[in-house]
Amino acid sequence: MAFHTTQQMRRLARARLDHAGNWCREMLPRLQITPRGGWIAATRDALGMSQSELARRLGVRPSSVVKLEKSERAGTVRIETLRRAAAAMDCELVVLVVPQQPLQSSVDQQRLKLFNATLNRVAAHMKLEGQSVSDDLYRHLLQQAEAEIPDTALWRGELD
Repeated sequence: MAFHTTQQMRRLARARLDHAGNWCREMLPRLQITPRGGWIAATRDALGMSQSELARRLGVRPSSVVKLEKSERAGTVRIETLRRAAAAMDCELVVLVVPQQPLQSSVDQQRLKLFNATLNRVAAHMKLEGQSVSDDLYRHLLQQAEAEIPDTALWRGELD
């Protein structure tokens, strides 16, 4: 069995999450059409279920369902409350955190951001010599940054 460093394990985890994230980002535009009254009210209504019936299935008062639907629309509802309401309607609650871009891209950008001082120094020296920084050199410096800057240091905002 091969030995994997924590850094390598994080890279593998990012790759797995990025695979799922790519699919989610593709599907997200189709899922962002929130029904006007919220998902609970729309699902309940589509089922032909009254607020009173949902309340009975949840074991609460009808006023609690009114409050639930209002808090969902306001974005203040608790996840556990949504989960219980979904189950009472024979549905499943899905909560996703979908990165706006692949996680590896975020990590690479943050690494470049922190390593920018080195990149700028190299670029300044090369410019004085009438040269430009090649893509290969940038990739080399990024690899060097990956070796020198652990993932856990990326989000502190500065190098130690």
